Amino acid sequence: MIHVFVGPTLSRSEPHLAAPEIQLWPPARHGDLFASGIRDGDTVVLIDGVYHQAPALRHKEILAAMGRGVHVIGAASIGALRAAELAPYGMLGVGAVYTAYARGDIVGDDEVAVGQAPDGQWHALTWPLVNLRQTLRLAQAAGILDDARATALLRALRAVYYPQRTTAAVRAVCRWQGEADFAQWLAEQVRLDQHFGDVKRADALDAVRTAIAGPPRRCGARPGRGVWDTTYFRAWSNAWAHAHVDGVQLSTEDRLLYQQVFDPAFRTRWTAYLEHRSLHPAHGPGLPLTARLVRFTDGGLPADRVFQPSVDLRHEPTVAILLAGESAQDRQAVARYADALEQARQMRPGFSTASVRDDVTRCFLLELWDCPERDFDSEASARGLVCGARAVMDAKRFIPGFLHEARSLKRGEAAHAGL
Repeated sequence: MIHVFVGPTLSRSEPHLAAPEIQLWPPARHGDLFASGIRDGDTVVLIDGVYHQAPALRHKEILAAMGRGVHVIGAASIGALRAAELAPYGMLGVGAVYTAYARGDIVGDDEVAVGQAPDGQWHALTWPLVNLRQTLRLAQAAGILDDARATALLRALRAVYYPQRTTAAVRAVCRWQGEADFAQWLAEQVRLDQHFGDVKRADALDAVRTAIAGPPRRCGARPGRGVWDTTYFRAWSNAWAHAHVDGVQLSTEDRLLYQQVFDPAFRTRWTAYLEHRSLHPAHGPGLPLTARLVRFTDGGLPADRVFQPSVDLRHEPTVAILLAGESAQDRQAVARYADALEQARQMRPGFSTASVRDDVTRCFLLELWDCPERDFDSEASARGLVCGARAVMDAKRFIPGFLHEARSLKRGEAAHAGL
């Protein structure tokens, strides 16, 4: 399967994009390469992406995809920029824009950035600098501009902030620079050919054709896990881990946190997970947990206070151990709490879990765990939440749903008492 991330650079009606092996995606953003539909051996063609209105696709997400066997081609826009940066790790760059980045002829993100229509159709509303550079070169070849005038005009056009570099703005800059003849010539060329000077489009089509021709030959070995597997990457990976369960798409991270917070037996499962990690470490020989504990301590601390490994929620054996006690009712509660959190965000602009009060969350956990204040850190650690402060921070996402259900229950009891 070929996954093409494209927006304003190519129209969805392009014949090449209708090939049966192609799946179209919107402009790439942070998290898109974690999608379960992108499998080992597939090819990703990265053309367009977002970075102003949403978090951009991270380099380590691309490296991780390549590390597990996904072929990645970049061209035209953010794809060309990322390919120039990641070519040493095996990402294939295609086209003139990629070549210009790779050679250092251009360096700025604004060279390929465009303002995009907010209607979901991803139309470009502005001119990217790489296309303006090409039109200026064509104008020089046609004798419309000389080198000095083209250089001055490019400097003036580049001074316009990229989401404001509309056709009207380009014409205005040309008038200010005394280049009305060039503006008239450009308008005529675009009237005759709507893709005139569109080097981004030409590069994007080359990238799609390259992918259709077959998986590109990998330049060197796959990126090793050490290149991309960082604490930050693990957090992103876990945040994007989802599963379709009981007819609902649920966050695996939310499901685990629900068990850590609400299941009184989770302490036992966390110990089982620590035992599993001790017997099957990523590096070095496996040891029983008690033996490993003796190697690092004098035996005065419980294992959960000594070993606090990060969890990989895309590792099926790990998920199986940690969610072994999950019930259908638990999953239903996770779905309800996620809905309540989303409703809070919609009803209160700017709301985030950080705005939930620490003292409310702390009291909630102390009562739920039937835990004295002095044992709060120990109880949180035994549940794999590291410490009380971390438990408070993580559990905040359940508070809107819990409070909503508590209020609903009180209303129901009041109504029943009124009867």
